This record gives sequence, C-alpha cells and structure tokens, in this order.
Amino acid sequence: MKPHSIFLVYALAALAALAPFAIDTYLPAFHIMGAELVATDLQIQQSLTFYLLPYAAMTLWHGAISDAIGRITTIKWGLSIFVLASIGCAFAPNVETLWFFRALQGASGGAGNTVARAMVRDLFEGAAAQRVMATIQMLFGIAPAVAPIIGGLLLGFHWQAIFIFLAVYAWLSLWAAVTFLPETMPPEKRMKLSAKNVLASYKTIFGDAEFAKICMAIGANFSGFFVYVLASPVFLGKHLHLTPQQYGYLFIPTVTGMVLGSFLARRAAGLFIAKKVIKCAYVWMFFVAILNIAVCYFLPTNIIYNILPVALFNVGMALAMPILSIAALERHPKIRGTAASGQAFIQMFLSTVSAGVVVPFVWFAPAGLAWAMTAYLLLGWLAIRQSQLWRQ
Repeated sequence: MKPHSIFLVYALAALAALAPFAIDTYLPAFHIMGAELVATDLQIQQSLTFYLLPYAAMTLWHGAISDAIGRITTIKWGLSIFVLASIGCAFAPNVETLWFFRALQGASGGAGNTVARAMVRDLFEGAAAQRVMATIQMLFGIAPAVAPIIGGLLLGFHWQAIFIFLAVYAWLSLWAAVTFLPETMPPEKRMKLSAKNVLASYKTIFGDAEFAKICMAIGANFSGFFVYVLASPVFLGKHLHLTPQQYGYLFIPTVTGMVLGSFLARRAAGLFIAKKVIKCAYVWMFFVAILNIAVCYFLPTNIIYNILPVALFNVGMALAMPILSIAALERHPKIRGTAASGQAFIQMFLSTVSAGVVVPFVWFAPAGLAWAMTAYLLLGWLAIRQSQLWRQ
C-alpha cells in the first residue's frame, strides 16, 4: 500500500472508530459516575440508549447530507458538534444533563462512521474495496480494546477526563480527515438535499429486499457481540468480579478475534467467492454460540470460560462483515452515501434495542447473554440465507 494510501486508510479508520470510543471509554466509570451524579446503575446505563437512539436516527441523514453538500463538509459539521457535546458531558451536573449531551454526541458522532463507509466505496472497487474495508475494520477493531483501558486510566484522574479525551480524539480525527482525505463527492455529482429527495432515496434502498436482508445480517451479527459490550459493567463487575481497570480482560481478547477475522477477510478477498466465505463464517459462529451456551450451563463462571467464546465468535463476525458491507453499498452506487446511512441505521437500531430492552432483560447471568448472542445470530442467518448473495 502506498504511503498516501496508508494515511488515507488510517484517517478513515479513525472516523469509524469514533463510535466505539464514544461507547466504550466511559464504561469503567459507570459506578463512580452514578455515585457522583446521584443516579442508579440503570440510569447511567440508559445514557447508552440516549446516545444510540439519536445516533441511529441521524444515520438516516448523514449519508444523504454528504450526497448533497460533500463528504468532507459533512464530517466537519458532525465532528465539530461532537467535540462541543463531549465537553458538555464532562461538566454535566446531573444525569439528566448527561443524557442530553450524550444524545447530542449520538446525533453528531455518526457522521464520521457513515461517511467513511461511503468513501471506501467511492475510492476503491471490487476486491480492493473489500481489502480496504477489512483493513479499516481491523484498525477499527482495536478501539473497543483500547477504549475501556484508557477509560480506566483516566478514571484515576476523574471521570470527566474521559469525555475531555473524547473531545480531543474527535478533534484529531477531524484534522486527519481534512488533511488526508479527498472530497469524493464533487459538486457535479451532488444531489439536492430535500426531505422529498431523501424520502425517495430511502424508499429506493429499503424497497430493495436484497439490501435490507444484507443490512439486517450485518446488524444482527454485530449485535450478537455488542450485547456483551453494553452489559460489560454488570457482566465484568458483578459476574466476573473484575475492577474497572481490568475491563481489558474482555475487550482485548474479543477485539483480537475481530482483528483476526478482518485479517482473514482481507486475505480471502479475490481468492474465494463471497458465498463460500460467508457460509464458513456462519458455520463457525453457530458452533461458537452453542459452545458459549454449554459453557454457561456446565462450567463455573470464569474469566477464560466466559470470555473466550465471545472472542471466537468475533472471528466469524469480522470475516463476514466486509463482504456484506461492500455487497450492500454496491446495490445503489448513485446514492452510496444514503445507502451507507441505511446500513448504519439498521445496525445502530438493533444496538439501541439491545441497550434499552434486551440487555437489561438478559444481563442477570452469563447464560442470558449467551442466549441473546445466539438469538441475534439466528436472526442474521435467517435474513442472509434468503439473499441472492447466499444463493449465488
């Protein structure tokens, strides 16, 4: 890869990684924030929902906005608002104020991730696009491992330092985007931004059954892992008896699995047909999901027993992800930004449902989380097996 291409990929990865940093960095601080803001664990956990719901809603607009005013301008506005919202979170005097600024973070933070997906497909074709997407996913996968570790260290100063860190990270990502990324939506290709045009575009992409099936599979596969991220304060603190500084015991192995799966996807690009790779990924994920349930019922609760299956699941999830993402974006090349928004919306909608409904219902025991993982995997498989991509 050429030097300028390396900087380009790093800049795209930094934009994509903003979302996991915004979610994972403050997880170790939940109990301390609850004490200082006089809030319950559930109220602090719901700050994830207040972040994810606007994130999911605004992803429907970020891509369409970037199709109309350009990719870089959209990134500038989104990340600038995110910086201000992060500072607001840092100085929130109560949990209600925290909810407000987390919602503002969610509404703006998705701009980088959504536009980065579209730019990959703007800049690269075919197997090259799949390799670049896998590389970005590999770099992006590091964020969930590093974020809670950084959060645990910053907690030594104060929980407010975590949100100051998020503001600095967003500003640096904005600088990298402006410095290293080209504008891939020139004025002559832009579409007029109006509610009518946006609704027409979404009618087109969501009316495409193949697009909807692929995106549902992406979101469901990711949610199978993400329930553990959302439940980590309870899963790690109460079930596995780990301290906030030990959250890396979950995130380092699980992200290692994601990085390994992304590496395998990069190597498979152009060598194996998509159908074969996806089927191998699903066979692996089902095997691991069943293993995870068996571990929860037949072995005592243990750091290795309960975390290793999640890491192994991520190998299959990350192996399938680049192929599915590129396949979805290729369905609508003229409105690729809107297609990227639709893809991100479905993924984040499922994450929002997980945070607000599923996780509080299943985090009572590791077995509950294992069944949630399996249910999401089954949902993803039922969607993708009806697609042309599966049957080709």
